[in-house]
Amino acid sequence: MQPTPVRILIVDDFVLFRQLVRSILVGNSKLQIVGEASDGLEAVQKALELTPDLILMDIGLPSLNGIEAARQILKLVPESKILFLSQESSAEVMQEALSLGACGYVVKVNAGIELIPAIDAVLSGKTFFGGI
Repeated sequence: MQPTPVRILIVDDFVLFRQLVRSILVGNSKLQIVGEASDGLEAVQKALELTPDLILMDIGLPSLNGIEAARQILKLVPESKILFLSQESSAEVMQEALSLGACGYVVKVNAGIELIPAIDAVLSGKTFFGGI
């Protein structure tokens, strides 16, 4: 019997980047993309609706930034883990993201190399900090 795939919500306002993330994940039978959101408010709504295991969250989002969206999601859907996937690479932003309860951080330019290892680390209970 196959284990249940990990349910993932992709949150990014840039459609081409969501497609890139989808293409990185699509061949992995352990992962299932259950939804996508293009802004922070939609991310909170979809997290409540879908209760994903993992949320891949951008920080620079319209309507509600990723930090605030993550803060709300972690209160409303505490079983979801959040892995930030952002172009923002400042230590202060990374620290804020992790201090609010996110499980990891990958800088977008490294997504092709680091996304799968980051997901594996987060799902095994570790914190992942990508290289800058």
